[in-house]
Amino acid sequence: MRSRDQVIWDFVQGWLRMAELDYSVADTLQERRSEYTEAAAFHSQQAAEKFIKTLLVRHQIEFSKTHDIPLLRGFLAKVDTVLATQLAFADWLTPFGVDVRYPSQTRELPDDVGERALSAARQVRESVMAALDAYLRQGRPTV
Repeated sequence: MRSRDQVIWDFVQGWLRMAELDYSVADTLQERRSEYTEAAAFHSQQAAEKFIKTLLVRHQIEFSKTHDIPLLRGFLAKVDTVLATQLAFADWLTPFGVDVRYPSQTRELPDDVGERALSAARQVRESVMAALDAYLRQGRPTV
């Protein structure tokens, strides 16, 4: 039977895997530039969202099923107001979590949106991984 700390660790690892997958997909799509701008922006938003959710899981902060990055940062502020504030630059990614997925909401996007979205996701990734560094270096709890 897993301990509470092991369950948390396993959930954190699961969220990190999913965040890294979205980040990798966004990076791969961005290499194709304008051909996949909407998809790159979507996966960049998803990566940023999931990296933030990883921190929330780590700190056992409940969150609703949402793509709203400012809302998630609000939850994060309960344990790290500085980081929550620093991640405000990623708020503009929020609409890409839904809007670019449906034809009725698709709009013409500037050519550089995919690159900018990936850059924002990269910054979120770096910030979250820095915040998780000590926790991750300890490894999976044995008890």
